[in-house]
Amino acid sequence: MKSAVIVFPGSNRERDMLYALEQIGGHKPITVWHQETTLPDVDLIVLPGGFSYGDYLRTGAIAGLSPIMKAVKEQADKGVRVLGVCNGFQILTETGILPGALLRNAHLKFVCKEVELEVATNKSVFTSAYAQGQVIRCPVAHHDGNYFADEDTLTRLEAEDRVAFRYTQATNPNGSIRNIAGILNEQKNVLGMMPHPENLIEPAQGGTDGRGIFASALETIA
Repeated sequence: MKSAVIVFPGSNRERDMLYALEQIGGHKPITVWHQETTLPDVDLIVLPGGFSYGDYLRTGAIAGLSPIMKAVKEQADKGVRVLGVCNGFQILTETGILPGALLRNAHLKFVCKEVELEVATNKSVFTSAYAQGQVIRCPVAHHDGNYFADEDTLTRLEAEDRVAFRYTQATNPNGSIRNIAGILNEQKNVLGMMPHPENLIEPAQGGTDGRGIFASALETIA
């Protein structure tokens, strides 16, 4: 199993992601700078969290124009697995790889805390390690995590079982519509989510609830 982590100017969670992938996948991931135009032959591509380009214009907007994103989209279209966390999720929506948008948090404040997530579907390569409806803990740290999409898009996401995670009603930290915390693309090989599963993978971090996302993606690769 081979994986790659894309690094943008302003990324700040790439080391956490590299550590999680190596600990769970058993192989050292490849780091790819955003100005590259090609990707190595890998099974999983990860866009980590952070504040690419200082969140100027819109979160993820400038990073979405980076040369590497054309290659990411091409690989996603071929079925390669892509995971975007926090800023990575924002970049995936800005490029149109995932639908919808991440708006300012409803209370207009940065939020950094632990929330509860319901596994809305376990029928994906990212969630198969969990039980349907299972509630897990996961930290968040964002200012623009308020997921929004029009009604037609939301109806399609629900009908196609593409909502991966929801915040529990009591812990929605940003006002995301229908409590959506993570979504999948049509092929279900791309996951974008605002919470940071890489920060809850071992007891030293306070728990292992986030480990299942990486275990699902890495262990189900043939």
